[in-house]
Amino acid sequence: MSAPPATYSELRRALDSGNRSSAELTEDCLARIRRRDSEWNAFLTVDDTSARAAAAAADARRADARPLGPLDGVPVAVKDNLVTAGLRTTCASRYLADYVPPRDATVVARLRAAGAVILGKANLDEFAMGSSNEHSAFGAVRNPHDPSRVPGGSSGGSCAAVAGALAPLAIGSDTGGSVRLPASFCGVVGVKPTYGRVSRSGLVAFGSSLDQPGPVARDVAGAAALLAVMSGHDPDDATSSLAPVPDWTADLSGDVGSMKIGVVRDLLGDGVDDEVRTAVERAIDALRAAGARIVDVELPHARFGVAAYYVLSSAEASANLSRFDGVRYGARAADVSDLETLYERSRSEGFGAEVKRRILIGTFALSAGYYDAYYARAQKARRLIRADYGAAFVDADVLLSPVAPTPAFRLGERAEDPLAMYLTDAMTIPASLAGVPALSVPVGISSGRLPIGAHLTAPAFAEGRLFRAAAALERAFGPAPWPASVAEEAA
Repeated sequence: MSAPPATYSELRRALDSGNRSSAELTEDCLARIRRRDSEWNAFLTVDDTSARAAAAAADARRADARPLGPLDGVPVAVKDNLVTAGLRTTCASRYLADYVPPRDATVVARLRAAGAVILGKANLDEFAMGSSNEHSAFGAVRNPHDPSRVPGGSSGGSCAAVAGALAPLAIGSDTGGSVRLPASFCGVVGVKPTYGRVSRSGLVAFGSSLDQPGPVARDVAGAAALLAVMSGHDPDDATSSLAPVPDWTADLSGDVGSMKIGVVRDLLGDGVDDEVRTAVERAIDALRAAGARIVDVELPHARFGVAAYYVLSSAEASANLSRFDGVRYGARAADVSDLETLYERSRSEGFGAEVKRRILIGTFALSAGYYDAYYARAQKARRLIRADYGAAFVDADVLLSPVAPTPAFRLGERAEDPLAMYLTDAMTIPASLAGVPALSVPVGISSGRLPIGAHLTAPAFAEGRLFRAAAALERAFGPAPWPASVAEEAA
C-alpha cells in the first residue's frame, strides 16, 4: 500500500501529474478503512461500489483531458446527518437505523457535481448532539492519535477519518463547535462557515439557527477548496446567502503583514491546560513574527455562551425532532393500541439518552411560564455576544483563542457529567451564537502526543481572512504529525 499523501495539495499534484489515479487513491482509502476502522469506528456505512465507479469516471475525464474541478477524483467522507440518495442515513440513531433517503443533500449534490468520490458516511454523536462522539447508537468513535481518547464531537467520525488517512477530506456539521472541536482533538483543519454560507437543505436539523455544514482537511488548502465547492446560494434553503463565493485557494500565501490579530486573553486564563496555553502563545508569537500586529480584545459576554446555547439549541432540537413520531418514517414501536402510546414508545425506544435530555431541556424552556425566564433571556444573551464580536472586529481582523481548554480527554471521563461535557464547547459556542465563521488549525502537540488547535474567528463572510491567518500558522507549524499507527504503516 502506498503512503498517504500528507496534504490535499500533495494529493492534487499526484493526480494532476498522473503519478496517481483516482482509482488508486480510492482503493488505498477503502483498504485502510477495512484494515483500521474496526479500531476507530469512524465510518457507519462504506459505499465501495459507488466510490469505485466515481473514481473510474474521474480517471476517464482526466484521460479525455476534460475540464476538471479542484475535487475531481478526490475521495471524501460525508457525516451521516447529510442525506444521500440510495445510501443509508442514520444520524447515528436507532431511530433511523434503516432509513434510505430518496435524495441528496445540496452539499452532497455539489460534491458529486464537482467529481468528488464519496467513500461513505461518517459516524457522529446521535443527531449531532455531543462533544465526544460517545453518543452514537453504533458505538463511540476513537481518536486515531490515542484510541483510549475521544475524537471530539459531534463530527468525530469525519475528523478521525481524515486524521487516520481513511479519507483525505470530509464533511462535518457544526452547531456549537462540532467541526472545530474534533478538528483540534484529531489534529486536522476544520471550518464552521458563516451562517448561511452553506446550504442546510438535506442536513437533518438539530439547531436550525446554528447548524452549518463545514469542511475537514489535513491542510488549509484542502479546507478552502472543499468549502468553495460546498458554498453558494440554494433556493431550497431560505437561510442560504446570496453572497458571492470567492476563490479562497488564491490567497494562501500566509501573508499576514497587514493583519491585526485580536487575542481573547480571557480565554487563556483559568481552566486552560498549561500545554494548550503554551501552544496558543506560540501561535501568537508565530503570527507576530510573520508581521501581524497583535492586539488584545474582549468578549465580555462570552461567559454566558454555554448557558444561552444549551437553551436555544435544545429548544430548536425539541421542535425539530418532533417530526420523529413513529408515523412517517424511522422507528415505529410494535403492538401499540393508540397514537399517544405510539409516540411515547417510538421515541423512548428510538432516541438515546443525550437526545432525550436535550429534548426535555428544550421543551421545558419553551413551555408556558418558562419561555421568558429561559428562552427569551438566552436570545438576549445571544444578541450581546453578537455585539461583542462586532466591537472586537473594529480593532482586529481576526480573533485568536484556544479551541478547547484541554487536549482530547479519555473515553468515559465525562460521560456521567453532562455539565462538564457541555463546558468542553465553551470556547467555540460564542462564534456559533454570533453566526460568524471560525476555524481550527493545528498549532502543537501535547506531551502525551495529542494535537492542540488554535481557534480563529473572522467577521461574517470573511472566511478569506481565516484561511490567510491559518496558512501563516500552517507555515510555522506544519500539519499535525500522522498518528503513530499511520506513520508506521507509511514507513
